[in-house]
Amino acid sequence: MNPSKHVFDVKRITVLAVAVLFFSAFVAVKDDLFLISKNLDIFSAVYRQISLNYVDETDPNLLIKTAVDAMLDDLDPYTEYVQETDIEEYKLKYVDTKYGGIGAAIFERDGHIFLSEPYAGYPADEAGLAAGDEVVSINGITLENKSTAEASHLLRGAEHSKIQLLIKKIEKTDPISLTLTRKIVRQPNVSHSVLLDGGIGYIKLDKFLEQSAKEVETALYSFQEKGELNGLIIDLRDNGGGILQEAVKVVSLFIPQGELVVSQKGKNATKTHSYRTIAKPAAPEVPLAILINGRSASAAEIVAGALQDLDRAVIIGERSFGKGLVQQTFNIPYNNLVKVTVAKYYTPAGRCIQALDFVHRDSNGSYMRVSDSLLNAFNTKSGRVVYDGSGIYPDITVPEPQYSPITRALSEHYLIFDYATAFRQSHPRITDADKFEVDETLYTDFINFLKDKDYQYATKTETSLRALKAVAEIERKPEELIQELGALSQKIHQSKQQDLLTHREEIKKVLGSEIVSRYYYKNGRTTFSFRYDDQLHRAKALLSKDTAEYYSILAGEGKYKTIGRPETFLASAETAN
Repeated sequence: MNPSKHVFDVKRITVLAVAVLFFSAFVAVKDDLFLISKNLDIFSAVYRQISLNYVDETDPNLLIKTAVDAMLDDLDPYTEYVQETDIEEYKLKYVDTKYGGIGAAIFERDGHIFLSEPYAGYPADEAGLAAGDEVVSINGITLENKSTAEASHLLRGAEHSKIQLLIKKIEKTDPISLTLTRKIVRQPNVSHSVLLDGGIGYIKLDKFLEQSAKEVETALYSFQEKGELNGLIIDLRDNGGGILQEAVKVVSLFIPQGELVVSQKGKNATKTHSYRTIAKPAAPEVPLAILINGRSASAAEIVAGALQDLDRAVIIGERSFGKGLVQQTFNIPYNNLVKVTVAKYYTPAGRCIQALDFVHRDSNGSYMRVSDSLLNAFNTKSGRVVYDGSGIYPDITVPEPQYSPITRALSEHYLIFDYATAFRQSHPRITDADKFEVDETLYTDFINFLKDKDYQYATKTETSLRALKAVAEIERKPEELIQELGALSQKIHQSKQQDLLTHREEIKKVLGSEIVSRYYYKNGRTTFSFRYDDQLHRAKALLSKDTAEYYSILAGEGKYKTIGRPETFLASAETAN
């Protein structure tokens, strides 16, 4: 065969193949565009006819929001339509950390709005407002039966603008009128940072909004300036995520330049990207521990997953939420927005940790978790085995405490909150947050405070016994059995009278935290929590002077070879890469 003719034939076949593929893609796109145009025409026609001809009055804005929300309901819960009136709230939640206001958190209780916590140094605090004060009205608008969202909207406004409040103070019978001047309230991403004993730094990172990486870097440098930094704990518990690029910048503080942090892949090729560390690390060798729990999600999981896959940090706590999706916001006509899930993200090892399947639902219409049998194994940089499809599993599992029914009831009925508020009125000062404790005298006073209060609650035993008694009655079991079940229920009820003593230690923790917050705000609450924080204590122990265990974990020695292995996996399961 003539070699030149063979080469020509191969080139011709290649050109034809590319042409066929291009034409097929063009036809597919053309078909999609036709269907989109067709369905938009149908939707527009229906919307117009309903708006013009429906028998009752309709709200055009509400109609379109209902229609769009219904369309998005079949997708994941992160794809959402944002109307112009809600954009300020949206930006505060997903983009920025500052707004114009008085600087106070609020909550709704029995149709009334109360302050749950003023922020130190902001207008509410400077005006003497305190947790437990009721906000009766704002600029003459009564707040009775208003939601917290409605009240928040009224509290916010331009910097330097005036706001008229009618406040009912705990210690006063009649409401008082106050005029405050709004200022820019900034809620930092890093809510707490401190250098603990032994040269262990602690950074509480609440969210990944603008400047979050810069705040982490600032805290890190402050530790280094104070002396030898022997280890660093980054607390990502309850961190719901934020901006992907900020997560990449945080990882860049600890990983050499040019390393892959995360990649995203979408149906649209323009949404497929890889993100690498972008600068020389500020702390490339400091031993690092990351705290996570079931409410650590999205960008928090990108950081934890990348540092785990690159064997740079030991992850401690509980399995994370499992959000492996990336959203992008698009501007649409008339100053509205739509936030769309455009891709899935993958950690450096190649795993997507998305835990819920938003394509398929169960018989009740609920999203299903990815089955353990469908999970795949991957390798970290040093060869440790990790898994996809189920969040980030910690290297060291330390469960969070589960509070008893009585502790939850006391909190849910605001009785711990109310006692702390009353305590603040009669005690002008307390010891420092790290030294304060609820002693027996104070706890006895709290029990006396509860004597005329209603805080009914059901234990799991009571709930199970009631169900058993109901079934026995339906099945017409002997009367003696029914009576015995009733007597047992009464004994359980009597035993509940001892719950305040049985669970006194955990109640003391919650009560102490609430009291401390009245004097030292959110920082004081965090400081107080340190002595009871098992996950933090485990991280401190790991990063102590003897770091043999730390490096053993990162090397995948012994039991640390496999992380979060599902029980359904066979012992011979192979890694995916």
